[in-house]
Parts: sequence; C-alpha cells; structure tokens
Amino acid sequence: MQENTKPVNQKKKIAPIVVTVLVILYMIPLILMALAMGGLLGAVGGPWGVLPFLIIYIAIGVAVIIGISLAMRQRLREIDGGEEEEAAKY
Repeated sequence: MQENTKPVNQKKKIAPIVVTVLVILYMIPLILMALAMGGLLGAVGGPWGVLPFLIIYIAIGVAVIIGISLAMRQRLREIDGGEEEEAAKY
C-alpha cells in the first residue's frame, strides 16, 4: 500500500515547495532593495526618518520568508504522515 501512495505524496509535495520558492524569490529582491536604499540614504546623509521604515520593511520580509518556510515544512510532514488519508476514512 505504501508503494501506491508514494507517487501521490510526491505530487502533493510539489505545490507547497513551488509556492515557498516563489514567495522567497519575490521577497529577496524587495529586501535587497530596502537594504540598498538604507545604504544610499546613510551614505548621502539623507533623512533618518526613512530608516526605521526600511528596518521594519526588512524585518517583515525576513519574517515572511521564515514563516512560509516553517509552513512548508509542516505541510510536508503532514503529507508524509498520511494525515489526509486518515481523515478521508471518516
């Protein structure tokens, strides 16, 4: 029975992995842009009022990356554990 569910489990794993990769690829350039803007403002001696916004923006981006990575890990464990198959019995 395990051999039959293996390809199905592999197919179920594709979506969480793809979504996680896409979100990370979306967030990394935004974080890098915020870092670059912070560096440019600091080098030019620009207004320091923008710096807290950039720091918060970077922190939110990092939190999103960490959060979606943890959610993907949890989803992959659920798929491997067969929780969906157990729930489908009821």
